[in-house]
Amino acid sequence: MPHPTPRRSFLRTGLAGALAAGVAPRFLAARLLGAAAPSGKLTLGCIGVGAHGFGVNLNQFLQEDDCRIVAVCDVFADRRQRAREAVDRHHGGPGCAEFRDFRALIARPDIDAVVISTPDHWHVPMALLALAAGKAVFCEKPTLTIAEGRALADAVARRPGAFFATGLEDRAVIQYHKLAEVVRNGGIGRLRRIQVGLPVKPLFPLEAPAPVPEGLDYELWLGPAPFRPYSPTLTDAQCWRQIRDFSGGSLTDWGAHLVDTAQVAAGVEDTGPVAVRGKGEFPTGAFNTTARTYELEFTYANGVVLTVGASQPSIRLEGDAGWVGNRGWLGRLEGSDPNVFRQTWAPEVNRLWPRRPREHRDFLDSLRAGRAPMYPAEALHRLSTTLHLGAIAMELGRPLRWDPAAERFLDDPAADALRARKSRDDWQRRG
Repeated sequence: MPHPTPRRSFLRTGLAGALAAGVAPRFLAARLLGAAAPSGKLTLGCIGVGAHGFGVNLNQFLQEDDCRIVAVCDVFADRRQRAREAVDRHHGGPGCAEFRDFRALIARPDIDAVVISTPDHWHVPMALLALAAGKAVFCEKPTLTIAEGRALADAVARRPGAFFATGLEDRAVIQYHKLAEVVRNGGIGRLRRIQVGLPVKPLFPLEAPAPVPEGLDYELWLGPAPFRPYSPTLTDAQCWRQIRDFSGGSLTDWGAHLVDTAQVAAGVEDTGPVAVRGKGEFPTGAFNTTARTYELEFTYANGVVLTVGASQPSIRLEGDAGWVGNRGWLGRLEGSDPNVFRQTWAPEVNRLWPRRPREHRDFLDSLRAGRAPMYPAEALHRLSTTLHLGAIAMELGRPLRWDPAAERFLDDPAADALRARKSRDDWQRRG
C-alpha cells in the first residue's frame, strides 16, 4: 500500500535548501556507524526500479542478509508494483511500501539508506535531498555537470556523518584492479599512454509526441530537466542516455567504467587532466544529442596522455617497458609479458589499495564500519569531471586547458559557463 506523504514542508522546499551553499546534511543515526538496527538489518529504500535499479541493485541488495528493503519508488506504476511484489515475495509476506514520489520515501524516518538508480539528471538532486534528511546514499554514476558534482562532494565532506557511495564496480573487478595494480607498481615501467575504447550507441529516430500513458508521472520523470513532450522511446534507458538533457551518452556512461581504471592506473584519480582536445560526431534528426562517435585526448600533469574513442570497450596501458590491457568488458588480461600478472606485492609496498568486495557489499560494510566506501562522492565527482571536460571540448570545438585544483578552465569564460546548467524547478511545487 502506498504511504501518505509526510513532512510536506520538507518535500516542497528541501531541494532549494540542499542546493544552497550552506547545505549541511544531518549526522547519520549512530546505529548506522558500527552498530545495527534493532532487527540487525539496515533498512533501504530503492528509488528507480527500472532495468538496472531492479535487475541489479534491488536484486543484489535482496541477497544481502544484513539489510532489508522496506520501500520502493518509481514514476512508472508497473515498475514499482513489480518491485514491491518481488521484495515481498523474497521476504515471504507483505511489508514493502510503494511510492510514486521519491520525496515521500526520503521523508520516512525508518529508512536508513536510499538506493538511487534513476536517469542521470536526477542523481545529484535526489542524493542531496537524501543527505539533508540524514540518509546514507548509494547512487548510480555519473553526475550531470561539473558544478553538480562539486556540490555533492562538498555536501558530503561538510559533515563527517554524511555517507555517500557510488554504484560502480570497477575497482572491485579483478581484471581492472589487476591492470591498475600492475601499472602503479611499475610492471610496465613508467606509464606513458593509455588508450580507452567505448561502445558506439545506436541512433534513436525522432518520434511524434504522444499522450502520457496512464501510470506514468511524466512531469516527475522530467523533474529538473527542460520540458519536452512525451514520446514512448524517450523514457527508454538506452534512449535517454543519448540525450544531453538527461545524460552524456556512452562517454559518461561507459566512460565512468574504463576511464576510472585509466586514472587509477595513472595515479590521477584524485585530480584530473590539465588539457583536453578532440572532436565528435553529433547526430541530426534523432533523439541523440550527445556525440555518437568521438576521439578525445586528455593530458595529465604527470605527462600521461589518455585517448578515448568510440569503438568497442577496451583499455591498453603503455609504458616504457611494455604494455597491458584487455578487450571487451571483463575481457581476458593481455600484455607484452603475461607473466607480469602473476606478480604480487606485499601490502606494505603495494602502491594500490586492496581489492574491495563488489559495490553493494562494500556499501553495507563501509556504512557499518564508518569508513569511506570504494567510490566516495569526491571520486565520483573527479571521474565525472574528466568525462564532462571531453564533452565540453567537443561542444566548443577547441582545445581546452583545465586547472584541476581550482576546477576552472584557464582563460576561457565560455568553457567555464558550461560547468553548470540551469535546472527547471517546476517539479518542486508538485506533490
